[in-house]
Amino acid sequence: MALKTLVPIISLGLFTRLVPLGWVIWDKYLGDALYAAMIYVLVQFITRRKPTAVAALAMLIMTAIELFQLTLIPQHLLTSPSLSVRLTARLLGTHFSLLDLAAYAIGIALTFLVTSKLSSAR
Repeated sequence: MALKTLVPIISLGLFTRLVPLGWVIWDKYLGDALYAAMIYVLVQFITRRKPTAVAALAMLIMTAIELFQLTLIPQHLLTSPSLSVRLTARLLGTHFSLLDLAAYAIGIALTFLVTSKLSSAR
């Protein structure tokens, strides 16, 4: 189930980054929300906890990643000669933003609602 869920989440997230439309919600924040949804699904798959605990843990992870950007370490990693290190910096993000945290919360909340509806329908 997790793989079936992750493939469209990751695909759409990459699509929003590769095909910019000039709309900030599409170009920036939808990808952020989908990134958080991906983390929710991975946490759910790994921990098998209740949806509320999964949502809280996913938000904690996303907040930690966003706060890590304040250390400027990810920004400095962009200057590395290693491609894998530079890609890691891009995945972590390099600039702290409260709007990113809001997008993560929305992505996690929507994923929580969808997974809760699906599990109650069974």
